[in-house]
Amino acid sequence: MIRVLIVAPTPALRAGLRALLTAANVEIIDAIGSLVDLSGIAADIDVILAADESVLADADQVLAEEPRYAALLLSDDPRQADVLRGLPLTAWGILTHDVGAAELAAALHAVAQGLIVLAPNLAARLLQARQSPVEEPTGEPLTARERDVLELVSQGLSNKQIAQKLHISEHTVKFHLSSLFAKLGVSSRTEAVNRGARQGIITL
Repeated sequence: MIRVLIVAPTPALRAGLRALLTAANVEIIDAIGSLVDLSGIAADIDVILAADESVLADADQVLAEEPRYAALLLSDDPRQADVLRGLPLTAWGILTHDVGAAELAAALHAVAQGLIVLAPNLAARLLQARQSPVEEPTGEPLTARERDVLELVSQGLSNKQIAQKLHISEHTVKFHLSSLFAKLGVSSRTEAVNRGARQGIITL
């Protein structure tokens, strides 16, 4: 039986996910509001079930350098695949919020076995985005740390050099890069620097 940790920002969401998994062949270790509380969980965990992308905000700081957990995210945004790909996880998956109990249980078992899982409609949108030369920007402003990373990228620094400069891990650098790529609507470091300069975020 796989061991699942539910991470959801509200008690209602946590209760709803518990109820959804009642008939599933899983053991719910706990249900917490933030990944920050992960350090207080003594039991072994196979899969982290994240209720939405907001709970991933602390993932780069909380997850160990060596991948220990798989994660299944409930989100309607296929671009979250880039965020999950940048985290130290053994496997990951994304399902939409309207997922049924049987599909959710199957996905939890799949990622626990090291597989990548995507809801069919999200997979189609993700492939379409990959084929498009430019992704639509989200319109969200960059965080201060994302600006720092973009500034260092514009100076030609590698992920390893950026990590050393900012005293963070390379995994964290990748996480910030994935996030700022999505926000700027770009798919490469060069595009990110050019768009950041045009928007006045950085100065070349």
